[in-house]
Amino acid sequence: MRQYATNSPEAMARILALSMLVDGCLDKSELNVMMRFGVLERLGMSEADFDDIVHLLCEDMLQCVPGIAHGQIELDEASIDSILLEIQDTRLRKILLKIMLAVVYADQQLSVGEAVLVSRAMQVWELDLAEIGGLVYSFTSDLPDSGDNSYGSRDSKTLPSNVRSTMPSILQTHF
Repeated sequence: MRQYATNSPEAMARILALSMLVDGCLDKSELNVMMRFGVLERLGMSEADFDDIVHLLCEDMLQCVPGIAHGQIELDEASIDSILLEIQDTRLRKILLKIMLAVVYADQQLSVGEAVLVSRAMQVWELDLAEIGGLVYSFTSDLPDSGDNSYGSRDSKTLPSNVRSTMPSILQTHF
């Protein structure tokens, strides 16, 4: 798996992308949650930037996992942990967990993969339900502003320049 800077917008976006894909499909209701609450804008990221992150995550998963079981890619705990550990700031962890919960429950269902990811995030980040209870849809004011450099600066070197030009938008291909 490629690595992103600690607490960077790319690291946060990849965790959100994983939250959207962990159930095996990208659901329009999950994208709607992201758009409705302006998550990408608050991260200082465009839809194209997020598309790049999603495509790179998919590439990494195809290259890094030992195999495909029953037509699905399964990440091991070490891979999931390495992605989650790119977020070290406790405040960002809480914010991301709130967004993850909103995303995974956007379709009013919680798949086994979604439950495992959320549970793993809570364990790795040392968070419990009492810390996040009742806060799922109150996260927009918590997100760092895109101009806030204390959460890592955007590094254009982490995304290949040809990715955007060769891949269609997730919104174009799925909806």
